Amino acid sequence: QLYSNQVFITDSVEQIVPEFLTLLHGVIDSPDIPLNVSRSYLQADGNVKKIASHITKKVADKLKSMFNEDRKDFESKWDALKVFVEYGMLTEDKFYDKAQKFALIKNTKDEYATLEEYQEKIKPTQTDKDGKLVILYAHSKDMHHSFITAAEERGYDVALFDSPLTPHYIAKLEQKLENVTFARVDSDTIDNLIKKDVEIPSKLSDEEKEKLKPIFEEVVDKAKFTVQMESMSETDAPVVITQPEFMRRMQEQQRMGGGGMMGAFPEMYNFVVNVNHPVVGSILKKQKDNKQKLAKQLADLALLSQGMLRGEKLTEFISRSVELMK
Repeated sequence: QLYSNQVFITDSVEQIVPEFLTLLHGVIDSPDIPLNVSRSYLQADGNVKKIASHITKKVADKLKSMFNEDRKDFESKWDALKVFVEYGMLTEDKFYDKAQKFALIKNTKDEYATLEEYQEKIKPTQTDKDGKLVILYAHSKDMHHSFITAAEERGYDVALFDSPLTPHYIAKLEQKLENVTFARVDSDTIDNLIKKDVEIPSKLSDEEKEKLKPIFEEVVDKAKFTVQMESMSETDAPVVITQPEFMRRMQEQQRMGGGGMMGAFPEMYNFVVNVNHPVVGSILKKQKDNKQKLAKQLADLALLSQGMLRGEKLTEFISRSVELMK
């Protein structure tokens, strides 16, 4: 629709307005665009590109002023704004350059910080032995509660990334931020996510671990789970199920339309046995049948904590739990 020298954004909106701003309503007033506008003209006209760039700048400047003038109010609106801002940062580099000053990270304690503020906050504790800054994140406070707790017990901070754009947004930040990597708290044991120079000694000998490993391999689906014996804190869970960061990211991007050969990636997890946990160490002292029963109970508890125990297997777990209480 045309009126005077105002272009009402309709079917040619993508030529004038960056894609991430197409939800905006308004009128563009430009004396440089003639009344008789065609799609091909819009595609070729240099003024259109300038308008698109100007709109992006104006929107970014407005958001920045909202942030500067009343940060608390901006933080209260962040959950509604973040997908829009993330999409802009993903698709428009000029918008990214401006948005990094007001784009926020919210942690699992509902505290907010800009990208720069957050890096400074966690740098003393979450820099690994190679000098890399590790940003730990969770998709859900409820689903990842045990992993978040383990991280917080070590003094780490966990960011909350629950946007549908999270896999792509994190990949973008890793490209842009210097010497920074992101790791979801359930992608490995906490001590492996942020490796330090100090290693936790094992309470079991190599021979004892070799005896223990096949006991757990017998009670899990070996096509889906890779059993690993690791030295962790005694207070950590006896068994932890993790999914490697790279594998999960590829699956997430494929589900969001990434396509390609990544769709063929199998669903695989690491089944990590904490050899320093007292209950795990006690398995070797049990009779054969009791060894497997206890190993199965620990395996099911780990599956249950990840929401992966369902149907008949869940019923069996409940019956076994009652039996063990007798």
